[in-house]
Amino acid sequence: MIGLVDRALALNPSFARGWYVRGVLRLWASQPDLAIEHVETSLRLSPLERVGSPLAAIGAAHFYKRRFDKAAPKLLLSIQDSPGNPTAHRLLAACYAHMGHLDKARAIVTQLRTITPQVIPNSLALPRNPEYRELLLSGLRLAMDEAE
Repeated sequence: MIGLVDRALALNPSFARGWYVRGVLRLWASQPDLAIEHVETSLRLSPLERVGSPLAAIGAAHFYKRRFDKAAPKLLLSIQDSPGNPTAHRLLAACYAHMGHLDKARAIVTQLRTITPQVIPNSLALPRNPEYRELLLSGLRLAMDEAE
């Protein structure tokens, strides 16, 4: 898929959706810095008509790089833009938990439970990278222990 998106962008380097998809694919491929770069390019090309959840993608990339101080504001803005996005809630709760802000993590888990009863996502929604998966799950476990 990365090759197909690369070909599309070679034909049209101003294709904002292509840059966003390229960024998400890089995130899935455990290349968070490239993901941030590509999603930011998408935002520059189309600042008013956002494609997908760019702030959540950038926040996730920072989260997986353990740059929690950069991830939290992006994820919070993502939730404000799309309050029904459970992925952004999960990432923000785990991020706050890893930062030691357990009250904030608990509040986000409470919000998440109004969207879905499933705080821990099913295996298909988890990152493929085992290190990233454990980072997310350990943060959610911390947040849930404090929330119950």
